[in-house]
This record gives sequence, C-alpha cells and structure tokens, in this order.
Amino acid sequence: MSESSDLNKPSSDKKFDKEGLKNVLFVAISVCLVCSVVVASSAVLLKPMRILNQELDRKQNILRAAGLLPERAKVDELGRGIDELFSEFEVRAVDLNTGEFIDGVDVTSYDPIKASKRIEDSLDLTSDQDIAVIGRRENVSLVYLKIRDGVLDKVVIPVRGYGLWGTLLGYLALEGDMETIAGLGFYFHKETPGLGGEVDNPKWKRLWRDVKAFDEAGLPAVRLVKTRSASGSEAARHEVDALSGATLTSRGVQNLVRFWTGELGFGSVLKNLKTAS
Repeated sequence: MSESSDLNKPSSDKKFDKEGLKNVLFVAISVCLVCSVVVASSAVLLKPMRILNQELDRKQNILRAAGLLPERAKVDELGRGIDELFSEFEVRAVDLNTGEFIDGVDVTSYDPIKASKRIEDSLDLTSDQDIAVIGRRENVSLVYLKIRDGVLDKVVIPVRGYGLWGTLLGYLALEGDMETIAGLGFYFHKETPGLGGEVDNPKWKRLWRDVKAFDEAGLPAVRLVKTRSASGSEAARHEVDALSGATLTSRGVQNLVRFWTGELGFGSVLKNLKTAS
C-alpha cells in the first residue's frame, strides 16, 4: 500500500540544483537589486548631512585662512564655534569682469568652479593670461567680507591653481586695507608629502601674514624665494620663503596668488572695496 501510494505521487524528489545557471542568475540579480536599493536610499538619506558637512568644512577653511580659527580647532580662544565666527561674514557674489557686486545669485549653493566649466559662464584664458593654469575663469565668483563695527575688517577670496601634480584649491585672506595678506590656506591639493605638501604646514602658512600683495603701482607682487631680500627693503615686503625641494609647487602658489589678486581675478573687486572703504 505504501509503495503503491509512493508510485502515484507526483515526482517531487528531484534535487534543487542550486548551482544551475538560472538559480545563480536569480541570486545575483536579487543581490544586485537589494544592494542598489540600499545604496540609493543611503545616498538620499545622507545627502542633507553631506551638504551640512561640506558647508561646515568651507566655513572652517575660510576662518582659518583669515586667522580666526586655530589649526585643527573647532572653537577659537574665546570658545566661539564655527557658525558663530562665520556669522560675522557677509557672502557676496561678484562679477569678475567689472568688480561689482551682483544680486540674484544664491550664494549658499553657487559653485564658482562648476561655473568655470560652463562656456557661457566663463572666460577662456590665453596661455599668457593663464599663469595659474586653470584653463577657464568663471565670470561670477564669491567674496567673504568680515565686518567689524561697521568697518570692513577682512576679505577672503577663493583661489586655485596648478602645482606639480594637480590643482590646489584654497582661500586667500586680506586685511581691510586690501593690500596686506592675513593668511593663505589650501583645502585640497595633490602635492608630494614632505615637499610640496608642506603647503599644509602651519609654520609655513604663518609666513604669509603681513606680506604685501601689491607693489607701489598696485600690481600683484608676491614672490616665493629661496633667499630673502634684506630685511626692511621694499622687495622683502612681498616675499615668502619658497618650499624646500618643491620648486614647481612654490611657483604654482606664487602664480595662483598673483592671478587671483590681478585684474583677471579679484583685482578690480579689491580696488572697488578699497575705494568704498
């Protein structure tokens, strides 16, 4: 009876071929779909946090370039945090062709570097103009103005230029006289650690303080040199020690500072601010 019943049953004892092509493809596709959903969901959920972190990092770099926030610190000597310190800054969009402030630009989301990639929003530089080796310069950029007691105290401008291995991205801060450098800092570069990478060295960055960005004719005059001129001389006012063993990086930093303080950069903006102050 038992054997007869077994014979009448539908064949169900065929082994499940888990290594068959169909099953392998099914498992692989299922895993891919699950992973895609997880990654996509994470990207969407974490986007607000990523934007906040990017904004916080931008503020830190601007404050450090201006000498208002110690290296690797999140608060200043008085315990003031990044947001509190940055609240003293006014962010303005500027037309680099005219040096004038412009309205209608969302300064919280505008990206000058992305604008420089768009032909309609940028200037194609000739080889003679392009001493910073950036290819194209955006028509509209941003400036960060620190106001103290109704008086312009500091101006911070974004700068970039090619070093030895890639483009350095950073901020240059000027005092309210629009001539004296308050600080320079880079938040991205590909320079060689121990050589060109010394652009991150706090000791070297302190050398930029009080350097005069322009000569008596109002032209960009910063020079990175191996041997400094006599102390107190006119030439010494514009000089910073070159990075040891990093000639091309030093030249790149010199050129990018000169470019962005020149007429094709923020030169006309700084002149207008100086006139208005």
